[in-house]
Amino acid sequence: MKMIAGCSQLKPVVLVLILNLCFYASCQLNELQVCELCSGAVLNGTAVDQFCSLSAGRIDRRCCLKHDNTCDPEHIIGLDLSNCSLTHVEDLHGASKALMIDLSLNPIVNISDTAFQGFTELKYLILPQHIVCPGGNTSWEKVEIKDGNRLCKDQKDTCNQTGQLSINCPENSLCAPYGPSFFECSCAVNFHGYKCLREGEFPSLLVFGPLGALTVVVSFLLWATQRRKVKSK
Repeated sequence: MKMIAGCSQLKPVVLVLILNLCFYASCQLNELQVCELCSGAVLNGTAVDQFCSLSAGRIDRRCCLKHDNTCDPEHIIGLDLSNCSLTHVEDLHGASKALMIDLSLNPIVNISDTAFQGFTELKYLILPQHIVCPGGNTSWEKVEIKDGNRLCKDQKDTCNQTGQLSINCPENSLCAPYGPSFFECSCAVNFHGYKCLREGEFPSLLVFGPLGALTVVVSFLLWATQRRKVKSK
């Protein structure tokens, strides 16, 4: 009887672990799709290759991958899409944690205004010389023109001061950077709802319980479909 009880107690834990593995695998497969936007791999001596080497990362196709720690899955810290015949840049959000992105040597005509929304960790962006840095030069600490490329270096803080109340956000909310020229507002402690006007504890269980279950189901379906595609290749 004790053994049966022990096993029954383990079942929920095992189920949670399996669902977490499925979720992480699904997210990583979707994230790494951006590494296949251009054929080939990162070439030796390029900016991303040198950055990856200095960061102790690992080259995979057009990406440089690295663990934050031993528990987290690898994520993209560098993306090299140089010389890929790209004319438009719209969706690179699989690389939203990247520190360096190289888009040089491309006949780019247009970059979407929201292409780098959410890229809070981006420090180095290399563009063709005729393309303006996202958010304009005022959104970056330093902009250089060199060898026919434009280097946008170190994003500026769009808020008055990260984590402090800002005139850009409603009362009872905090401002935080959200990519070049973008910011996001989050409710201060004990405030929630529309424009953070409601005070008191947020009903997280009622809101996130059904949402979490739906997320797990969708993640598992995405993981299963992406796995079939990978096997078919």
